[in-house]
Amino acid sequence: MDSVLVRSDTTFIKKDTTIFVQDTIFPGRDTLPQNDTLPGKDSLGRPVVGDSFVVKMSKDTLDAPVNYEAEDSVVVLVQGKKIRMYGKTKTEYKDITLTAPQVEMDQQANMMTATADRDSTGAIGTRARFVQGSNDFQSDTIKFNPKTQKGLTKNTFTQQQEMFVQGEDVKKVGENTVFIRGGRFTTCNLDEPHFAFRTNKMKVIANKLAVSGPTHPEFEGVPVPIYLPFGLFPLSHGRHSGLLPPQFTVNDQYGLGLEGLGYYKVLNDHIDATIRGNIYSYGGWNANLTSSYRTRYRYNGAFNLSIQHTKFNFKGDPDYNLSKTFNITWNHSVDQRARPGTNFSANVNAGSTQYNRFVANNPNRNFQNQLGSSIAYSKTWAGKPYNLTLSANHSQNNNTRLINVILPDGSFTVQTLYPFQKKEAVGTPKWYEKLGVGYNGTFRNQLSFYDTADLSANRLLDTLQWGARHSLPITLSLPSLGPLLVSPFVSYEEVWLQRRSLLTFNDVTNKLDTFSQKGLYTDRQVSFGVGLNTNVFGTYQFKKARVAALRHVVRPTLSMNYRPDLSKSRWHEIYADSARQNKISYSEFSNNIFSGYSQGQFGGMSFGVDNSLEMKWRSKKDTTNGGIRKIRLIDGFGFTSGYNFLADTMQLQNFNLYLRSTLFEKINLNVSGLFIPYQLNQFGQPTRNYAWQGDKFSLGTLSYGSISMSTSFQSKKGQEDKQKAGQHGNAGRLPVETDPTLLADQQQLMDYMRRNPAEFVDFNIPWSINLSYSLNFNRRPKTDYTGFETDLNTNVSFSNSFNLTPKWNFSTNGYMNMKSLKLETFTMSISRDLHCWQMSISVTPLGLQRYFSFNINPKSGLLQDLKVNRTRTFSNY
Repeated sequence: MDSVLVRSDTTFIKKDTTIFVQDTIFPGRDTLPQNDTLPGKDSLGRPVVGDSFVVKMSKDTLDAPVNYEAEDSVVVLVQGKKIRMYGKTKTEYKDITLTAPQVEMDQQANMMTATADRDSTGAIGTRARFVQGSNDFQSDTIKFNPKTQKGLTKNTFTQQQEMFVQGEDVKKVGENTVFIRGGRFTTCNLDEPHFAFRTNKMKVIANKLAVSGPTHPEFEGVPVPIYLPFGLFPLSHGRHSGLLPPQFTVNDQYGLGLEGLGYYKVLNDHIDATIRGNIYSYGGWNANLTSSYRTRYRYNGAFNLSIQHTKFNFKGDPDYNLSKTFNITWNHSVDQRARPGTNFSANVNAGSTQYNRFVANNPNRNFQNQLGSSIAYSKTWAGKPYNLTLSANHSQNNNTRLINVILPDGSFTVQTLYPFQKKEAVGTPKWYEKLGVGYNGTFRNQLSFYDTADLSANRLLDTLQWGARHSLPITLSLPSLGPLLVSPFVSYEEVWLQRRSLLTFNDVTNKLDTFSQKGLYTDRQVSFGVGLNTNVFGTYQFKKARVAALRHVVRPTLSMNYRPDLSKSRWHEIYADSARQNKISYSEFSNNIFSGYSQGQFGGMSFGVDNSLEMKWRSKKDTTNGGIRKIRLIDGFGFTSGYNFLADTMQLQNFNLYLRSTLFEKINLNVSGLFIPYQLNQFGQPTRNYAWQGDKFSLGTLSYGSISMSTSFQSKKGQEDKQKAGQHGNAGRLPVETDPTLLADQQQLMDYMRRNPAEFVDFNIPWSINLSYSLNFNRRPKTDYTGFETDLNTNVSFSNSFNLTPKWNFSTNGYMNMKSLKLETFTMSISRDLHCWQMSISVTPLGLQRYFSFNINPKSGLLQDLKVNRTRTFSNY
């Protein structure tokens, strides 16, 4: 019997194939009985036997169906056992999808052949595309045996992560392994790439590794006569261990150097570690150990230890200097789902006070004088109003080199309890049921020392300070009286202190000397009062102006309270000059970790006013909400103060002033100050006379004030830029040695971005400007009470970026001390977008570290170490 080829929607059916034909007498049945008859009855009710036949499957039959479709036509060649499809064909077999303008399936040879189409000039139009799992490539011609998973392709293009690979002849020998002859690989995504690497032989194992023979680079199709004997290119996803190559640098003080040499090690699925080091020809070096850890749904963190061995010039030189410094950072956080009610966190940044000064090529780090750390454990008992917090804190000033360590710092809190509240609420609660009682307790230890001092255990313990504070607030919420909210309160506070300090006048030096006594001392205060607060608002409408309305909200607060003078015995008066004309008062607990309470009884009122101002603006562009936009002009401004009716003098208290605003959603403004309404003596202390009394009229003295402003402006992205954003730009691109899910790598990335802003330019934003200004001053008495002095600090920081052309960008950033009118640091950079490459030049002519850097490198993180870098540093200590 001749072979018969039957067209099926899924596969070829040959004459040797076993075919079961189900009769209509077995509705809903999918398989035949094990016997070879089909029982049934004829029209007369007599039993009949159905036909059956069984044939063996051909050896070349596929083990899964083949689905195919074509937009134009399908031609079945019965004698040749072939099927030809034309026009946007699609063939599916298991996890394989083959699309092409033209496909031929040869049943006898188990071969699929797909070819691209060509125009009248012979140019390739649409290529054949083969997709299997993570393999995806396009070719002029594809020949593939679905049974053996082998095939040959001509002029093939594929992408492995960030790498684009082209091969003249590609042989697929397995599901994930291919051999390439006449290969070209690059990270440029153009058909004619700007650069590439050429090799005659190459083996690619998908998502694992690519190995090549002798390789040479080419630029714009021009080969460069530099050959590498072989090449290894890791293609695996996720983390993997490996060497971290260094870069060459020149430092005026350190000499020639290699920076960034290291090794990255994946210890297991939860922990990794990175070791990096810098070494210089003058003998200096530094090493960094960074380890990150993470356990899902439990905790994550990172640890970094940095050691600097900084050597300037050579031993024997007059300017020779050797400095040994270190820095430790540790970040740890716990998933709240791990142990509900319990939390542990750490944020540590500590080390030598001179460490930041010697960090090369990082102006922001060089001027970072304040460091702080905090390690905290907290526990909340479920169903109970208790909360315990234990912490260890650290702060240091790298300028004064003073270090403070607070260990331990504990607090215990009892949330407000309502002892008269019924267990089961029925009806409206009585007024006394809202009486609440709470407790707050704090215990603290502190060590203070200078890192320049010759410290021993005994000297360190001499600086130990300890103390405790207890607070017992009692509150009562009464029903509102119309728009007024009334809240009575009672508060008792007590502090336990370590020492008391007494002043005596030294007739020899004409200054005050301090004598301290250690022991256990207590101070306490109690206060009673009632508070009232309400809201008053008004709106003014505009009919024809762009301003639709102005809304002003006033929130006055008033409290009447009484505080007896329980600290009277803790305050003393003494003459501060030899003529015994000027007396000062002081508290004997002023030099403790907690301060004592204020002098004198208080019976009066505390008052304050808070304001906010909003505007409704008629917008011509925005049609939502009737074209009306709400703009907050001032978030809050006002004052707080008090008046003591029981005081003999200085009844009016100092005024605390503040203002907060985000003007037009662009300018962030914060202002605060302390206003004294009395005349001051020569020691900076207030007298009994009001400021406006006497010959010269004055409202008072602003003894403290601070202003901070910041704003940023940037242009909008064009439509074309929006579409291309993120495709070729290097803005925000993460170096591949960092994992953005790990906190330590985030910090490393931020430091790298601050040091190299020119490498992270967003060319899609034509221009941007960022400005910030801060000013603060404090007028305080001198430590020996011989007068007063004013500390003033004011500075401006700025950063801006603008595109000279769509491919050229110029940026600057710096920090200026307005008190001395000097630029403390200044950096300017120019960058050029070269599509798949980027060039940047950075210059820092001011600061502790002056340097310039020239860098040209591919944008792809895969080839980030293939760069040309020239850096030179000059120290200016």
